[in-house]
Amino acid sequence: MMTESKKRMLERYNEGLGFYKQRRFAEALECFHRALDAEPGDGPTKFYIKRCHDLMKQPPPSDWDGVFTMTTK
Repeated sequence: MMTESKKRMLERYNEGLGFYKQRRFAEALECFHRALDAEPGDGPTKFYIKRCHDLMKQPPPSDWDGVFTMTTK
């Protein structure tokens, strides 16, 4: 059975993913932070928080499809 906090986290996480894919990184970041408030240890949420910060500092090209390509190992 899924806990209420897990449900809240998933709702905020999915909302954040939608904003992320639309290149609306500030709004995505807010959602991901609220998701992390509900489930502080969630790794994927932490990953997207970092990605949002990175993409806000250095926006992706106009043809960006949301895919992250690792440049280092």
